[in-house]
Amino acid sequence: MTADLELDCRGLFCPRPVIELAQRIGEVEVGQTVAVASTDAAAAYDIPAWCRMRGQEYVGTEPDNDGVPRYLVRRVS
Repeated sequence: MTADLELDCRGLFCPRPVIELAQRIGEVEVGQTVAVASTDAAAAYDIPAWCRMRGQEYVGTEPDNDGVPRYLVRRVS
């Protein structure tokens, strides 16, 4: 899936990927998506939980070209 904003959080550990997402989601319009590429295993739990707490839509996970998980979030508010 093509995202409107790509965040490269490879090598960053909890809670940095979620902090990066929280700080930068405002850069996209409502309805657009942010992809967070993260090597931190905790991101698989933290990003969906952040979406639930902040009222954003967790779209899912897919591998990036190098196999690193990309967590996809749609801005809804």
